Amino acid sequence: MSSQQAEENEIQYYGGPTPNGWKISIALEEMGLKYSSHPINIMKGEQHSEEFLKISPNNKIPAIVDGDQAIFESGAILIYLAEKTGKFLPTDPKARIETIQWLMWQMGGFGPMLGQMGHFYKYAKGTDEQLNYGRTRYLNEAKRLYGVLDKQLSKHAYVVGDEITIADFAIWPWIKCIEHYYKLDQEFTEFKNVARYFKLIHDRPSIQPGLDACKWE
Repeated sequence: MSSQQAEENEIQYYGGPTPNGWKISIALEEMGLKYSSHPINIMKGEQHSEEFLKISPNNKIPAIVDGDQAIFESGAILIYLAEKTGKFLPTDPKARIETIQWLMWQMGGFGPMLGQMGHFYKYAKGTDEQLNYGRTRYLNEAKRLYGVLDKQLSKHAYVVGDEITIADFAIWPWIKCIEHYYKLDQEFTEFKNVARYFKLIHDRPSIQPGLDACKWE
């Protein structure tokens, strides 16, 4: 439900084809919200423009504008959209805090550690000897976090029970990133529950439109 031209009452989504960007575009698709996409190409430094800094003062994607409300940080955006629509964030207090708990787990650990792993394997410059410490450290931590997720997914179809939530919208794109950008998926084949979960979400109709939103030229 994305469009490139802004229309009245549409959410303005600023992002790109990254795990953190995918979180929001997938959520917008799942929630059936009308939105306009505004690609911010971080490879070209567009996140540092004065215009974008007015929306996202930390010069990071994603960000949204909804009316006169600008919101940055993907976790905050997901909570905002869930509360706006009444979808994908349980109202039951126990299930609600469990969802937010796993969302914070992704924000504070799963995403940052996988990102560091990807940096040392794909982007960092140096000899194998120079890079080996970082690669080993973050691959081991990524596998530890995969183990935490795999154990949780042995109990439920999704991270918090048998219904998809914003926690899943946050976690799934980083699993996608392992295969799509980092090409390290063969390092994680032992985590069978994560593999099952990845396919379960991948097959949802919202996923491909969410992945296609806000591509860079």
